[in-house]
Amino acid sequence: GVLAESGSDVTINSDLTFEGSATDIFIIQMTGNLIMADAVKVTLVGGVLAENIFWQVSGKVEVGTGSHLEGILLVKTSVLFKTGSSLNGRILAQTACDLQKATITQPEN
Repeated sequence: GVLAESGSDVTINSDLTFEGSATDIFIIQMTGNLIMADAVKVTLVGGVLAENIFWQVSGKVEVGTGSHLEGILLVKTSVLFKTGSSLNGRILAQTACDLQKATITQPEN
């Protein structure tokens, strides 16, 4: 499914779970920024694959200290992963990708 947010930032302040099968595709589009608070986790259940989750962000992405994100980031501006944060996925950013002692893991499939 496609989830689109127009005109404002998207802030993830608590844990987020994607549930489905290995063939399900998730597309999250936003015209603002994507901000993840500290110590927030994105979890996949039921067979959902990180390579089937697409975050399309027109602004910047900021992942808080100790947070974990899943999926492919397609970002118009910059990406910042703060200390201890992690991603199971890929990052494609047009201007900058800053990692502060963060871990990026390519999905296994």
